[in-house]
Amino acid sequence: MSIFSIGVSGITAAQTALNTTSNNISNVYTPGYNRELTLLQDSSVTAGVQVNAIQRQFNYFTAGQLNEATTGLRYYETYEVQVNQIDNLLADQDAGLSALMQNFFSSLSDLSAAPADPAARQGVIGAANTLTAQFRSVTDYLADMHRGINTQIDLEVDQVNNITEQIAHLNKEISITRAKTQAEPNSLLNRRDQLVAELSESLDVRVIIQGGGSYSVTLGNGQPLVSGNDSYQLRSIDSSAEPGRRVIGYVDAAGNTLEISDSKIKGGKIGGLLSFRSESLDPVRDEIGRLAVSLATEFNAIHTGGIDLNGDPGLEFFSIGGPTTFSNDKNLGTAAFSAVYGDTQDLTGVNYTLQVSNAATGEFTVTRSDGQGSFTATLDGANQITVDGVVLTLDNPALLVNGDKFNLQPTRNATADFGAVIQDISLIAAGQVGGTGDNLNAIALQDLQNTSIVGGSATLGQGYASIVSDAGNRTNIVQINRSAQEGITQQVRNLQQSESGVNLDEEAANLVRYQQYYQANAKVIEVGSTVIDTLLGLRA
Repeated sequence: MSIFSIGVSGITAAQTALNTTSNNISNVYTPGYNRELTLLQDSSVTAGVQVNAIQRQFNYFTAGQLNEATTGLRYYETYEVQVNQIDNLLADQDAGLSALMQNFFSSLSDLSAAPADPAARQGVIGAANTLTAQFRSVTDYLADMHRGINTQIDLEVDQVNNITEQIAHLNKEISITRAKTQAEPNSLLNRRDQLVAELSESLDVRVIIQGGGSYSVTLGNGQPLVSGNDSYQLRSIDSSAEPGRRVIGYVDAAGNTLEISDSKIKGGKIGGLLSFRSESLDPVRDEIGRLAVSLATEFNAIHTGGIDLNGDPGLEFFSIGGPTTFSNDKNLGTAAFSAVYGDTQDLTGVNYTLQVSNAATGEFTVTRSDGQGSFTATLDGANQITVDGVVLTLDNPALLVNGDKFNLQPTRNATADFGAVIQDISLIAAGQVGGTGDNLNAIALQDLQNTSIVGGSATLGQGYASIVSDAGNRTNIVQINRSAQEGITQQVRNLQQSESGVNLDEEAANLVRYQQYYQANAKVIEVGSTVIDTLLGLRA
């Protein structure tokens, strides 16, 4: 091989290396870009040098670690944003319920001191109106959060479907490009890996490299989202157990939509939303409802036992909603439950699933939503079951089918109808039956403040303090976990960048090095030309 060919091979290699370095510098801030390296080897046949490949500096193991860490970080970040709203709402001195409950019982103290005083009576009604309005306001805020989560789930599912379609398309494009060029399509590979990283922000996924380098992407439970050139969609659908509650559905190859349990969706923004809803939002909604029900029912029981200024028996002071039941959409039978409150001190602040275990005998397995076990309940002669302070009545036992499910929410929606019914000051029953305008019933009403009427073990103030404390503890735990996950993610990101990231100082040094390499090979050609000219001159 001539000196010219050797020099030209060097110049070609130098140009390729300079182009690669320039490309690295240009893409230093491009998301998902992985540094490229020009691999050279000597030509064992013709001498000189040749470019073996433009190698992408990508470590699948490290990238997988980073995606997993990012999934965890997005989970905690999403959870934290949501739970902070509840913590701020409940702990707020103006929006919180604690001060308003205190004001209400203070007004009852004023009433007991002057049971016939119009101002004291008006003070009770005004404080009751303010308190119940704030209960409804808190309930509405939490319901709005529930609807907001539904919307976010819809958006995240759309994002997931868009990404998985692109990954499947890139699988195809990468295979075609490899076959045509016999080289690695680095830009397409970068884009695919970046999409996987973006997908990991939404939920936890697993990536398997198939033959030919195609990506197979699955959910944590193994259901495929991408397989070769095909993608499978998720859907945001209404829960079969509860209307208006968005859950994740999986569309299989036959086009059937399978509802996925919230517990099966791990990590990412979607996992954070689902966990927050079940672990924090739902319990707070249920407990706020339990407070309202406890106050309304116990207050009404005492109030109706007294007499008003007209000498008439007291009427119910508060209105309150009742328990809510749902028949599962997948039930084969058409039976339905209705529900009313029994002994409200038995209310637990959790929800229940009732599943028919023996339709012939009216037997149900009742499972608590907080994971604290289950028990068996059987319909009595009146087709009723009592579940922790709620009396359920079945419309027609003959319509039951084994396996049918029913969802019971004892207190979640009760607060929406919480209000002070009595607005006429003369109808406040401050006295006891047989009395003559005494304050004994007003004192009994005031004493409710220090009576354990919430679950039979806590006062209203203690019950609310427990809700605030639980929300604060949950917020603190999530913040600690998010901070720890941030540190883990940053460590893995630093490792990934050390392997795949572009270092401008290093690339600048390479520019100088490859420029010198180019100039040296040009000098080889120049020397070769001089030698030839000299030889030709000798012959002349």
